[in-house]
Amino acid sequence: MNIEQARFNMIEQQIRPWDVLDQDVLSLLAIVKRENFVPAAYRNIAFADLEVPLPGGERMLAPRVEARILQELAVHKGETVLEIGAGSGYMAALLAHRGRHVTTIEISPELAAFAKQNLSANGVTNAEVIAGDGALGWKDAAPYDVICVSGGLPVMPQELLEQLKIGGRIAAFVGAAPVMKAQIITRVDEKQFRVSDVFETLVAPLKNAVHPSHFRF
Repeated sequence: MNIEQARFNMIEQQIRPWDVLDQDVLSLLAIVKRENFVPAAYRNIAFADLEVPLPGGERMLAPRVEARILQELAVHKGETVLEIGAGSGYMAALLAHRGRHVTTIEISPELAAFAKQNLSANGVTNAEVIAGDGALGWKDAAPYDVICVSGGLPVMPQELLEQLKIGGRIAAFVGAAPVMKAQIITRVDEKQFRVSDVFETLVAPLKNAVHPSHFRF
């Protein structure tokens, strides 16, 4: 397989047609080598329009979804980022290239070790992988400029919103099957948040994600 041709095709045939037109994002996708973040057995499908399997039954988000979220978050150089769901470390690497520091939380110890190894091997020094449960965020380094939830949330927990700085943004996949909404939520002030629906999709929920109450009064 011609790796560079496959990368070019991914960017031009999958990602750009999905309204990812920010040249900085497109250039970054050529710099951060996606094939270095997938399990060796799946290296030949690193650029395919699908969710690549990861250890423990988890999956990477499709390339076009990752790229669109990266574009919509518009991370700046001085910003601190929290990612929930490190997976292979690929999204953390992309975020780290744009921000000042990334804290990425992974509930699976096996995946946390995999992400840590991948980030180190690819020279990403401003991303820290923590093995833990980030379903309600990670208060240790809060508040954050940007929060990226790389898994589904049936509902958005208030605890997560409160870990965002004023002017900060959250990217999250909110809802349940058959259709979930990729949303960008911006903190306007101490009490107000602005929600923008970006696209519809379906991704696996985070482990221990908060579910809506079914009680009726």
